[in-house]
Amino acid sequence: MHIGNVRIDSPFLLAPLAGVSDSPFRQLAREQGAAAVYTEMVSADGLARGNRATLEYCAFEPQERPIGIQLFGSDPGIMAEATRVLCDLPAERRPDLIDINMGCPVRKVVNRAAGAALLTRPERMNAIVRGMVAASTVPVTAKIRIGWDEGSRNVVEVARLLEDAGAQAVAIHARTRVERFEGPAHWEMIAAARAAVSVPVIGNGDVRNAEDARRMLETTGCDAVMLGRAAFGDPWVFRRLRAFHERGERLAPPTARERLEAGIRHLAMVTAAAGEQVAAREMRKHVAWYVKGLPRSARVREQVNRTRSVAEMDELLRRYLGELEREGLAAFAPEGGPDTDAESEDLIAAG
Repeated sequence: MHIGNVRIDSPFLLAPLAGVSDSPFRQLAREQGAAAVYTEMVSADGLARGNRATLEYCAFEPQERPIGIQLFGSDPGIMAEATRVLCDLPAERRPDLIDINMGCPVRKVVNRAAGAALLTRPERMNAIVRGMVAASTVPVTAKIRIGWDEGSRNVVEVARLLEDAGAQAVAIHARTRVERFEGPAHWEMIAAARAAVSVPVIGNGDVRNAEDARRMLETTGCDAVMLGRAAFGDPWVFRRLRAFHERGERLAPPTARERLEAGIRHLAMVTAAAGEQVAAREMRKHVAWYVKGLPRSARVREQVNRTRSVAEMDELLRRYLGELEREGLAAFAPEGGPDTDAESEDLIAAG
């Protein structure tokens, strides 16, 4: 698949995930086979104002390519200026894609007329995309939902509008804004949009394993599948999807040892990238996802939430791994990823 001039070598992509898809998380996903990754949503207003902290959200390592930076905002002029800021960066810091968040259901984003609120304002969507495309030297894409609510499923019309305005791919979370992440995803709406446009369509929603991914590709005709929650604590999901898609091979899920060693490495990566204070806070949720389904994981999650430093967290993970090794349980490989809870839904709302 190509998005403009950007080649994507498999149909499995990591979704933009607010509070989750920072650089270390993206690197782990790419190592395990994600064909492309996206940043957390970035404020267009912050970029346009030259805010240094906002620009830091856009930083990435070379091994993360191809990478898209996802912008959110509602003012066409500011969105275009933010696009120019990104495209004026030195080549090594310039993203491969610029994505527009038109699907975030969180109230604080919607109340700013951004995210999913744009689904109710097609004329504003059109102005935003056209302005960004005119300002961009890289492909512009968009991530949307199928509509605002049950009575306004306008995904086909929106997909056509986006293509006409110059977007070179459309990712579709197959639920409305009102549904958020509840209930079954409406894959038939992805199929309807796929039939209506010629640019790549990327499906998103209710893909948890290789069989789900194959079924989405086959039943909707979409060009690629975007994963979010399925990758929490399990970047290996991309390796499993690719093995099944390319060779019909079913790989085993990661063992307890693999999960805990990845958690220890992930902690070190976040510490190096963001500092000890941020790592000690942000890694709590990741550790909870890594240990889910392992023996005595509830105890470990409780303990990790009481840690106050990187050293404490690292020691906890190493001690737990040692316990499992002594008990002959380090090769245990639980099936499935973490359940979705209120916290994780807020974290992935950008998708």
